Amino acid sequence: VFFFQNPPAYNDAHNKSIIELDYTYSEPRESGMLQIVPAMDFLPKPSVPNQAGSSCMPPNNSMIHGGICPSSATAGEQSSSSNMLVIAKPKGPAHDVNDITKGEEHVRIPIINEGGNGILPPPFHYIPRNITFQNAYVSLSLARIGDDNCCSDCFGDCLAEPIPCACAAETGGDFAYTRDGLLKEEFLNSCLSVLPKFYCKICSRERVKIVNSESPNAKVNPCKGHPIRKFIKECWSKCGCARNCGNRVVQRGISRHLQVFLTPGEKGWGLRAAEELPWGAFICEYVGEILTNNELYERNNQMVSNGKHTYPTLLDADWVTEDVLEDDHALCLDGTFYGNVARFINHRCSDANLIVIPVEIETPDHHYYHPAFFTTRQIKPFEELIWDYGLDFDDVNHPVEAFKCCCGSEFCQDKRNI
Repeated sequence: VFFFQNPPAYNDAHNKSIIELDYTYSEPRESGMLQIVPAMDFLPKPSVPNQAGSSCMPPNNSMIHGGICPSSATAGEQSSSSNMLVIAKPKGPAHDVNDITKGEEHVRIPIINEGGNGILPPPFHYIPRNITFQNAYVSLSLARIGDDNCCSDCFGDCLAEPIPCACAAETGGDFAYTRDGLLKEEFLNSCLSVLPKFYCKICSRERVKIVNSESPNAKVNPCKGHPIRKFIKECWSKCGCARNCGNRVVQRGISRHLQVFLTPGEKGWGLRAAEELPWGAFICEYVGEILTNNELYERNNQMVSNGKHTYPTLLDADWVTEDVLEDDHALCLDGTFYGNVARFINHRCSDANLIVIPVEIETPDHHYYHPAFFTTRQIKPFEELIWDYGLDFDDVNHPVEAFKCCCGSEFCQDKRNI
């Protein structure tokens, strides 16, 4: 995940762990290599979300849906394989109706069920930052972050300077944000324009379907295309500017008042605004476990066989730079067991009020980034927040099951609704 001189033994089921991505530093080790070490929480992974009160499977059956049994270590005990703190698994009800984040965000996000039937969302572990699973290595070594990947000579607020800093150059020569923390109109309009697509020579998404296929004669289908997206490069810990620099928006987390609510239709739970939101406002990022494509399809197959589904999003915004991307380098985020409120954002074909934009913060490697949600127009209080998943409803092997679309849009792409 991070730069380790002695990486953890991820192949040992008893040693698998997840590590939060954060933006702090460690002291130099004996080699003199300064490394990024987040507040590394060594979290024992249960076979299913343990907040539901489920018991742990025996060790030899511990791999269920990508999870493992929690270790016998208690809070405050140090792992024998590392200097990471072992966190005791949370106890109590699956959700706090007053705040589904349980204090993990800067604002409370309540659960609203106006039907009065007492139903709560499915249990999951709320996390404010991405965590890694098993083989999804994301190198965040400071040695890889050169001066051309940050603005080390800046100070104060970069947005107040007359000349855009090096981070702005990564965004396209100018900052994406206004002094009010909103997306600039020109930048958002360019993101909202019809997105061109690029086509992989051998698509990792299509190839992994063959890896998991039971047919010996299965062939790799042609790439169905990936949208070419603009990146936002934010300043971060290695930059010389202040923490309140205007080019640091997504990394500050959720600041808008939101609600998780039970929709009146067939869509189940959704996310809505609890206040009026301006055009170009940051809502949240998609948070979950970082998986490789292979791991996602293995997990998805297990979930489908049990009548359940996953909550993934592919990190494919920069696949255009690769003719052939190895499966262990093609990453995605899955919010099924560990995630934030983004897992409740429902789909709407074509005319959604949110857009997802890839944001680079702590690494210049575009294979890993933060999918951030911004409003595409002014949002009224209690209006549902929705985004276009980009689903191909004819692709039965897509990692997101092609459900019957209930978006209600006049541009609905699900031909079964015609």
